Amino acid sequence: MTTSAAPLPYTDTKPHGHADFYFAINATFRFILTRFGLDTLRRYWRDMGTNYHKPVSERWLQGGLPAVAAHWRAFFEAEPGAEVEVIEASDEVRLEVRTCPMIKHLREHQREIVPCLCQHCYYVSEAMAAPAGLTVRISGGNGACTQRFIRQSQNEPGQQLDQIKEAA
Repeated sequence: MTTSAAPLPYTDTKPHGHADFYFAINATFRFILTRFGLDTLRRYWRDMGTNYHKPVSERWLQGGLPAVAAHWRAFFEAEPGAEVEVIEASDEVRLEVRTCPMIKHLREHQREIVPCLCQHCYYVSEAMAAPAGLTVRISGGNGACTQRFIRQSQNEPGQQLDQIKEAA
């Protein structure tokens, strides 16, 4: 399989990532939130989705919803402890996150979780989806959620952040 045909825009020889990276992510988010505030943290998340994940956005633009589904299947397959079902339909890709690998690992190691942690999935994914003409809607959180990747539409109400639970 060539890199361009792979569902993820990077290659890794490990079958799974290392869960201790979640400690660094949580600590980074906490630092930005404490030092610079929520608006800056959200801007950081948007920038991550727009810039770091630009190759993903380009694949989604070219491949549509099937590329979105392929990406998330491969992504969560490599995430240690993830229990996620990726459901592909003609009008959406839905992620049923039964066990968020990051929250699971942080809890198992008794780490204090940044309360707004689950919002990062919205801000990063929304920034990834927008260039491909898509949007994301998330409900739930705190270890289990539903994420719907759908085509942008004037009829779709915007994300209500109160639909995303705080992590504890």
